[in-house]
Amino acid sequence: MKYIVVVPDGMADEPVEGLGGKTPLQAAQAVNMDYLAQHGSIGLVQTIPTGMNPGSDIGNMAILGYDPKTYHCGRAPLEAANQNIILKKNEIALRCNLITVTNGEMADYSAGHITTKEADELIKSLNKTLGNDSAKFYTGKSYRHLLVLKVEDPQVIMKIKTTPPHDILSKEIKDYLPKGRDAKILLDLMEQSTHILANHPINQVRADLKEHPADMIWLWGQGTSPTLPTFQQKFGLEGGIISAVDLVNGIGRLANLEVIDVPGITGYYDTNYLGKAQYALNALKTKDFVYIHIEAPDEAGHNGDVRAKIEAIEKVDKDIIGTILNHFDPNDDFRLLVLPDHPTPVGKRTHTADPVCYVMYGKGIPRDGAQHYNEVTAQEKGLKFESAEALLEFFLKRYLA
Repeated sequence: MKYIVVVPDGMADEPVEGLGGKTPLQAAQAVNMDYLAQHGSIGLVQTIPTGMNPGSDIGNMAILGYDPKTYHCGRAPLEAANQNIILKKNEIALRCNLITVTNGEMADYSAGHITTKEADELIKSLNKTLGNDSAKFYTGKSYRHLLVLKVEDPQVIMKIKTTPPHDILSKEIKDYLPKGRDAKILLDLMEQSTHILANHPINQVRADLKEHPADMIWLWGQGTSPTLPTFQQKFGLEGGIISAVDLVNGIGRLANLEVIDVPGITGYYDTNYLGKAQYALNALKTKDFVYIHIEAPDEAGHNGDVRAKIEAIEKVDKDIIGTILNHFDPNDDFRLLVLPDHPTPVGKRTHTADPVCYVMYGKGIPRDGAQHYNEVTAQEKGLKFESAEALLEFFLKRYLA
């Protein structure tokens, strides 16, 4: 049996007035996902455990079968794992966004989706000036980077309250800066970064091009070294993972899933959708399980761009779901599961913890009579799984009752 999980990050949404009260998924031409619904099973699943932050770290960990309440110890260490950064007992990793602040407000959590090449020059400058034996910056992709701190007690940093920058777009940052007894450690680094970045040649060029400058770092998502049982130990399957973001690949690497590199994947609207499907199918020649993650719908949600979200959904449907369906015969030993990790409503521009709609299809999956795959149809079916881990275990069963 071959198993494929497709996760369009943040795809779930709420009714949009400009779409006549439809969600982007309802408004999209998603004929292949509708086909899955018509020949498979849909419903709602709670991907974010009660009381936990509705982030992609939590959602993707849960969908891969790992209970976040047991295994999650911070977002940044998951990204560090994909960069082969091994945290020691006295080290803690933090996510380090390059951001744009205008008149004291969070103007852009991604500094205009700065290129990795540009960002690398800025991170090198930060390391040269702020880096030392106790602090080191690591270049990631686009605006997503890491800071590793060496401290006597990592729990001191863990107790600092930090806020994801994409949650506070157009809001004054002073109300969301790191808080807590030892927050000064992070506040000082963030303040010093403004002086280093302000006059950097990269930002001068971006200003000339009227692009958002990366004029500050934002530290958040701190955590200590995680440990996961392997996917093989949990489910007895050899697998791979495809994503453009270090976070998801890091979870996969910790689970001993092969991180499959696909040319042209960007983590944004222009990613190589078709390549993700093609490389997944190629991997299934030797593997039992492939996890395909697509960041674009989430980015569109954060940007409040309903049209971009619809276009991303349609590309997932055509280039990924369509390619997979065309490859397999309906009687083949394969199953396909599609679901977002959490909602990212374009009207709210941040994540929510509401249940998300899923659809599963393939050998042994019963049909439940749905005609469309979307939030409204799934709500009519109701909550079928109280956790994403339970959904995955059900999906991976050899035979269903």
